[in-house]
Amino acid sequence: MMKHTFEEKLNYIRLVLKGEPQSQICRKYKLGQHYLENLIDRYKLYGEAGLRQKTHNAISPVNKERLVRLFEENGVTLRQICNQYSVSKTALESWVRQVRTRGYKSLYETQRRGRPPKNSMARPKKKEPQTELERLQAENLRLKAENALLKKVKALVEEQDARARLNGQKPSTN
Repeated sequence: MMKHTFEEKLNYIRLVLKGEPQSQICRKYKLGQHYLENLIDRYKLYGEAGLRQKTHNAISPVNKERLVRLFEENGVTLRQICNQYSVSKTALESWVRQVRTRGYKSLYETQRRGRPPKNSMARPKKKEPQTELERLQAENLRLKAENALLKKVKALVEEQDARARLNGQKPSTN
């Protein structure tokens, strides 16, 4: 994706205002039709300031719901909402998708960021030394898990050998 400078965007708008066909401008400068229409809409709404880079503002869940309702219930197009409220199209599309699958309440749920916590099998870090009982309990838990894993592996190998015998093959010696 190529970023266009403010001067380039202004040049595209000037060509449109002079009466040059949009399709010709798109072909000449290798632009998408929707991209050019979006630039024109932003220029009509905000003037030259609409062609400058957008600032990224956090949008509250209440405003997200309002924008999704505009699209879903009032039939306002995505492009109109994006230009009027300075929201990215991909963000708005993801909110709409989220509402369609999980409902409007999903917009109010806070999402945890970052790496998920480690699984419960890992021993929590302790600052004080372990007692003998704690150490033995932890070792017992580890050995039980290891034993269960080995049983599953053995069952899988036996099942594989049984299938091989049914097919008339000799079982592997690995």
